Amino acid sequence: MFNVILFEPEIPGNTGNIIRLCANSGSHLHLIAPLGFNLEQPQLRRAGLDYADLAQVSVHPSLEACLQALGGARLYAIETGGARAYSGVQFRSNDALLFGPETRGLSAAALSRVAPDNILGIPMRPGNRSLNLSNAVALVVYEAWRQLGFG
Repeated sequence: MFNVILFEPEIPGNTGNIIRLCANSGSHLHLIAPLGFNLEQPQLRRAGLDYADLAQVSVHPSLEACLQALGGARLYAIETGGARAYSGVQFRSNDALLFGPETRGLSAAALSRVAPDNILGIPMRPGNRSLNLSNAVALVVYEAWRQLGFG
C-alpha cells in the first residue's frame, strides 16, 4: 500500500503504535538506523501488541539504502513547517512517507533527498510545535488510504 519511513526513531512506544498502524493499513514500515531502542524492548512489544507478525517491517542502515530498496517510489517528507498541507496531495499506492525522529525532526541532509514541493506539513494552531509521531503518521496514512478508497 504505502511505505512509511521512520528516520532514526527514538521512542519505542511510538514505533510500536506505528507497527500496529502499518499492519492495519497494509503499509510497509521502514526503520532507518540508528534506532533509539532495541526492537525487543517491552515498550515496543506492548504498543505493537501481536501486530509485529502482521506488519511488514524492514530495518535499513541508512536513508540512502532505504530509498534504493524502494526504487522509484515517490518520496514525501512530513515535517513541522512544511509549506504544503498533507491533505492537498494526491497520493498513489507505493508512495513513501518520511518522518523524522521525535526530538529533532528530519536533518537537512535527509530533507535534501526530498523535492521541495514534497515537503508536507500538518496544519496546527499557531504557536504549537508538533504532534506526537504516531499521531502524525496515522493522519497521513489514513488520508492517503482514504484517497484510494480504502482498497
